[in-house]
Amino acid sequence: MPRIALIHATPAAVGPIVDEFAAAWPAAELVNVLDDSLSRDRARDGRLTTAMERRFDILADYALSFGADAVLFTCSAFGPAIERVASRLAVPVLKPNEAMFAEALTSGRRIGMLATFAPSIPSMEEEFQADAARVGATVELQSLLVPGALDALNAGRPDEHARRIVEAGRALAGCDAIMLAQFSMAPVAESLRRAVEHPVLTSPGSAVAKLRARLQRPARSAAD
Repeated sequence: MPRIALIHATPAAVGPIVDEFAAAWPAAELVNVLDDSLSRDRARDGRLTTAMERRFDILADYALSFGADAVLFTCSAFGPAIERVASRLAVPVLKPNEAMFAEALTSGRRIGMLATFAPSIPSMEEEFQADAARVGATVELQSLLVPGALDALNAGRPDEHARRIVEAGRALAGCDAIMLAQFSMAPVAESLRRAVEHPVLTSPGSAVAKLRARLQRPARSAAD
């Protein structure tokens, strides 16, 4: 049974990814690691600092210390720090949105992205375009911030959080697929799918599928 370290920068990300594992891969053993000051510091500083990058190294090393077979970061505003971790760890390390981006790039030329955490948008747009260039895909990305949604969720008003996301999603009706940028948005996916006619992709759904495929991949034989 693989042990998966889930590293979070906000408590709101914990439930959606745990629920996705329970539905799609219940055999995985999950260990949740939370540093909720990361999202506050990222919003305060307006950029990813060297000190934050060092904190990601510490969190990743802690995951290795308890025997993690893979590490999934659920915080979408820290791409370069996660890439740095991935470059030095022997176990699979997944950025929160890389699996969703890969799925979106096979969904059409016009992709929409809804976000509730403004600082995550520039880095996610950059990562998405870099991934598109790497696979030779020509895509148009339309990003849209959903103002007030995350505040509503943090204040204990999930219905308002969902309503704001669904209303914003209708503005992306011309896209071939819509991505939900934050893990905390995943519970709204079904409501949004009922309101629009195109696929709605979530980071937890795509990430769990990719991790399961990587960790359960049969070992190659000597003849391969």
